[in-house]
Amino acid sequence: MTGVDWPHRWAHVSKILTRPGPFAHPDFEACPEMMDFLHDDCKLLIIGAGGLGCELLKDLALLGFRNMDVIDMDTIDLSNLNRQFLFRKKDIGKPKADVAAEYINSRIPGCKVIPHFTKIQDFDSSFYRQFHIVVCGLDSIIARRWINGMLVSLLKYNDDNTVDQSSIIPMVDGGTEGFKGNARVILPGVSACVECTLELYPPQVNFPMCTIAHTPRLPEHCIEYVKVLLWPQEKPFGEGVELDGDDPAHIKWVYDKASERASQYGISGVTYRLTQGVVKRIIPAVASTNAVIAAACATEVFKLATSCCQVLNNYVNFNDTEGIYTYTFEAEKKDNCAACSQIPQHLTFSEDDKLQDVVDHLKESAIYQLKSPGIITTIDGKNKTLFMSTVKCIEDATKSNLKKSLKELGLENGQEIYVADPTTPNSLLFRLQLASKMDD
Repeated sequence: MTGVDWPHRWAHVSKILTRPGPFAHPDFEACPEMMDFLHDDCKLLIIGAGGLGCELLKDLALLGFRNMDVIDMDTIDLSNLNRQFLFRKKDIGKPKADVAAEYINSRIPGCKVIPHFTKIQDFDSSFYRQFHIVVCGLDSIIARRWINGMLVSLLKYNDDNTVDQSSIIPMVDGGTEGFKGNARVILPGVSACVECTLELYPPQVNFPMCTIAHTPRLPEHCIEYVKVLLWPQEKPFGEGVELDGDDPAHIKWVYDKASERASQYGISGVTYRLTQGVVKRIIPAVASTNAVIAAACATEVFKLATSCCQVLNNYVNFNDTEGIYTYTFEAEKKDNCAACSQIPQHLTFSEDDKLQDVVDHLKESAIYQLKSPGIITTIDGKNKTLFMSTVKCIEDATKSNLKKSLKELGLENGQEIYVADPTTPNSLLFRLQLASKMDD
């Protein structure tokens, strides 16, 4: 042990790690060296330094994990202080990752938390490959799907197409919605991944179009009006630029416009925080729920790192809206999952269907739920971009293809297409099944 430790500091943990028990994993070997592994070798990545992230950093550090990295792209706001306890009023405006890391490092001797004030998409596979376990405390389904795709892409396979166990980086994911929460353990390539269980995530709340356009009554109606109608009409940041809930300039524009509309209808309550909440579909957080879910996640991380007990298999729900209720179940891995199955997805269309039909299906399908799919294929041995909206010059050059039929674009039955989307770091492989109009 290092000089920062004192007698009996880790007595509570050593009782678990130095003694066998009836609930231990078959691979568990009780020994004092396990504590050295937690202190010196085990490397964790925590994604998110908000309500869940603060609890996770505290819990994991007090369990003995010392080598942690934390990623968060947000800065501290006054509204965070009621539950994100690593922050103080003097920290407002500072990066959450930086302040959280500094607090843990100064308060818990021996900890070496490295902060990253950036997006998870800014790192490549070599960065993520260095960690033993990834822990997520996110409020974004897109971010969950992206990191899930990254960990799946790191998998290696044996000659018999089974997953090389040494390439698996487990992910422990927590989420909260008011007084409800959940925690899950994902073993990429082995158990159900995020894409296998997209239907578990709550559907977005949508307001009736007639209400937001003609008879707004709530501040949320005004914000939704700007988001759904004004943004695509006025294109404040240029043609093809989508509203980004994490961009302060975008949120400020929506807030200003929503405030103007609210004033016209005599509606009060439009705030910057509410604007960001509506745009990002954020449900107000409750500190006690964050604490419970973070504790569940930290427990699973500890079990994964030490094998001292069987790991959760693989999903737990928590609800304390009326009393306390919790249950676990095993989310099933899909054999044809777009992310982790290694099987090309099949898209069935008529050759007379338009490319726009394919794009709409990829966005609206409950199975895929893509955000801005870009489609690439190979024709006559050459790569051809059929449509891409994330780069303006490419969008301008390819948007005319949306009105063309699949036959006009030269696509044939069995043709493979690659789909790029913000929800995944890797292209998804699809195989077209085309039928002629006569066949239909």
